[in-house]
Amino acid sequence: MENIAFIELTERKLELKIVQSRQGRYRVLEDVINQYDLTNDITKDCLFSPKSRTDILKILNIYRYTIETYNVSKMIAFASNIIVKARNYRGLLDEIYTHTGMNFTLTNNDEVIRDIYQAINSKIDLSKGTCVYIAGYTTFILKYNRRNVTDSFVVPYGYINLSEKYSKLDDMVNFFKKEIKNCPFVVNFEEEGIVGAGVPFIDISKISKKLLRYPIDIDNNYILTRDGVDKVINFSKELDVEKVKKIKGLSFEGSDSLQGGLAIISTIFDFFGAEELAVTDADKMEGKVLENLVGSPTEKYSDLVLNSLDNYYEFKKEGLAINYNVYNMAILLFKQLKVVHKLPRNYVKPLKIASYMFDAGKFIDYKNYEKHGFYAILNSGIVGASQKDILIASFACQSQNLDNFNLPELMKYKEVLTDEDVDAIRKLGVLVKLAVNLNASRKGVIQDIICDILGDSIIMKTVVKSDPAFEIMQSMKLADDFKKTFKKSLQII
Repeated sequence: MENIAFIELTERKLELKIVQSRQGRYRVLEDVINQYDLTNDITKDCLFSPKSRTDILKILNIYRYTIETYNVSKMIAFASNIIVKARNYRGLLDEIYTHTGMNFTLTNNDEVIRDIYQAINSKIDLSKGTCVYIAGYTTFILKYNRRNVTDSFVVPYGYINLSEKYSKLDDMVNFFKKEIKNCPFVVNFEEEGIVGAGVPFIDISKISKKLLRYPIDIDNNYILTRDGVDKVINFSKELDVEKVKKIKGLSFEGSDSLQGGLAIISTIFDFFGAEELAVTDADKMEGKVLENLVGSPTEKYSDLVLNSLDNYYEFKKEGLAINYNVYNMAILLFKQLKVVHKLPRNYVKPLKIASYMFDAGKFIDYKNYEKHGFYAILNSGIVGASQKDILIASFACQSQNLDNFNLPELMKYKEVLTDEDVDAIRKLGVLVKLAVNLNASRKGVIQDIICDILGDSIIMKTVVKSDPAFEIMQSMKLADDFKKTFKKSLQII
């Protein structure tokens, strides 16, 4: 296990991220961002002012102290290549090295494309399609297939310099359309999808959620629609910069990203003929982290959900952890009882999440941990699943105890959940709890099960390696809940 520090210098911020890495997995220990604005230094004066140099050095010296506190074994510092527009950028980097020992390297477009793709590929389960990443001064468009970038196109305008060039949205849109028209590829949306990343996508999605009264407060994998963007455009016409700054949840760049970002995103929808796209909160810093961790990206991305679950528990699991056993048992029960529960395969992914994270609520409080599991899963950052899948998994985890099944609470999400989903949540909750109890001794006693369905009863035969008395005793405590949910009596032998 080791702690690694990543420092990024851009025209708008200095970010320090310290991660703890073990066996190719990691967790964030510290993430500090200090914001400023070097736009005038870079684009107008073409020189870093003495004040800017002093401010940057002051922040980095503070970061250095934090790095030492965490006993970091490796430090990776990189800077946006936009800073080369300042003629004295080399002097600044030398001064930083002299005073802090941080050796900043400049990232070129090829490296940014690699980092963006690594990050997005670890957050969105889409084997082929197109990704659009909007930065302050550049927009990157990547086409990928079979988890490899096959083509890319770079537009030398992002949400900052586009907003500086024009003040009206229509002018920005017309200009950006001319810039993007030479992009050599267009997605066929019947077969592929599009992913949006970068500050404007996140900020505009937040506003879209508010306008549409969308009830799930998760950034990653939000489906942004053309209609949602149009609503944000109409809403923004009535706002000045100060009003934009007051919108809760927007980034530091929100006032700048709104108009420039809207212009780019609106053009993207038109150019690719899309009605919707998936927004991800992945950023290039995450790509840099992944690039420097041990492990095979191909192996990690083969099953995003399972990798995400493993990563979540890598730093939480105990010596007697049974999460993976419960996960496998729940899937086995789902298959064996298919004719009983009658749920389609689209509920397998929520079942996987709820079963693997059945005890996530224990990190909050053991008492009624199933109920706490709802918040734990919903805010866990699990990736590779839709927001609806994560919501269903959260309710299913909570419904391990059917006393927690609360219809009025479910109705708060009526814009997302269907009647079928509500029925599935109850059934998944019972299956998860049964999978937990079939692993009650934490020794993997039950290796397989075979279910015989006989009229109004189910006989569950266990294949074991030792005495399953404890597992059977605990599992039979669910007999009443099982009958109430599936309308069949349960017998385990």
